[in-house]
Amino acid sequence: MGNGGLAGKDLLDHAVVSYYEDMQHAIRRRGLAAGQTADVVHDLYVLLSRNPDRLAGKSSIRAFLIRAAVNLGIDRARRLAFENRLFAILDEQAATIPAHRLSAEDRIMVRQRIMVLKDAIAELPHQCRTVFIAYRIGGMSKDEIAESLCIKRRMVDRHIRNALLSCLAKTEIFE
Repeated sequence: MGNGGLAGKDLLDHAVVSYYEDMQHAIRRRGLAAGQTADVVHDLYVLLSRNPDRLAGKSSIRAFLIRAAVNLGIDRARRLAFENRLFAILDEQAATIPAHRLSAEDRIMVRQRIMVLKDAIAELPHQCRTVFIAYRIGGMSKDEIAESLCIKRRMVDRHIRNALLSCLAKTEIFE
């Protein structure tokens, strides 16, 4: 695409509209779920809108946008995998061992783990704790949380990651 006299924000807007489907297709080919590709393209647009002149002088704006979108998609997939791994052990244990079949020692261990997690969550900063509880316990989507708290989606991701890291650090004593 030639710049055709477009600059800055106008160039960014035009390029994202023109190559929207191409970016989504490239992200899907790398394995990210179709429902998340629009979020990745949106995040890329937000990032680039802070400095739209980054597109100026690119020999292929399409290639630049696709590569940037794929990179963001890979980052998102890694982050989601990381978040899912953090609580996988607890989820597996809860699903495979009925409470009435736990030994007295296992019940004590589960209670201790729950107390440690409750303490770890209680120690989180207020907004971080609110985001974490809404996401992990309340089942709200990240976009719903961002909208309800009037914060950016990226901040929601950061709060969830920090909360998960804190909980993981506190529960390492059980591993």
